[in-house]
Amino acid sequence: MHKHRQRYIKTHLNIEKPAAKGQHLLHHEPVIHDMIGMAGVTTADTVLDLGAGRGAITFSLAKKAGRVLAIENDAAFAAALREKTVPGSNVAVIERDIREAYLPKEPFHVVANIPFFMTTFILEKLLDPPGSSFQGAVLIVQHGAAKGFTASQIRSPRLLKWRMWFDFELVKVVPRRHFSPPPQVDAAVLRIRRRKIPWVQTRHHHAFGGLAEYALNDPALPVCEALAGIFTPVQIRHLLQQIRVERNTPVCLLRERDWAAVFDTMREKVPSYRWPKAPTKKKSAR
Repeated sequence: MHKHRQRYIKTHLNIEKPAAKGQHLLHHEPVIHDMIGMAGVTTADTVLDLGAGRGAITFSLAKKAGRVLAIENDAAFAAALREKTVPGSNVAVIERDIREAYLPKEPFHVVANIPFFMTTFILEKLLDPPGSSFQGAVLIVQHGAAKGFTASQIRSPRLLKWRMWFDFELVKVVPRRHFSPPPQVDAAVLRIRRRKIPWVQTRHHHAFGGLAEYALNDPALPVCEALAGIFTPVQIRHLLQQIRVERNTPVCLLRERDWAAVFDTMREKVPSYRWPKAPTKKKSAR
């Protein structure tokens, strides 16, 4: 049978509903089961499914979690979710753009196959500031994005800030054939967990953000040059001895513990008026 004819039959028999723009619906049950297991949610937990689609993750989550918030912007998908939701159940369907959704004030987790084009925005919403109620997530993201978030080189100030408070783990690759419609590239399961002991105290997140933005302005610079505008030559020499890094090492190769030592040294040795300032940004909906 011709491919276009097959697609027509699947769509009109409701076997395969076209996804909303940017959505690739996950239909592989073993992956969904594994994601929920990785999240470790209990009946005491509130869990968000961002971009819930037709509820493949939502209703499996409902069997484990105390409360599930299914956020879906597509009107047809949201209507289908409401039809499937039993009155009085622990599932609440919220028909709203993720960018405009408010996050719970109480501690919450996220298990979701998020729209790939919104990955960075969603992580910003969840992780910044680090003192929010967000506890952790198991997400489907593009494989390339997952590799970037977990890379040994930290080239992005934003990623550095996130990794001072959260651990990122690329758990496994999810082949593109497990989605409908299949994306152009494979996906991956990305697990994010709040660190029990963060590298930097949450109350210092704004000051650390200034350091990250300044020092990683050019991630290929030698660490001695990247930090030269903050520390004196003597301070840099002592700092590099402390973290056991050569002066010509690219600053992007510093590890999280190294950055914690850099920040602590700045707080102890550098007058606050010389600390680099983090750029201000508009608040998004929470």
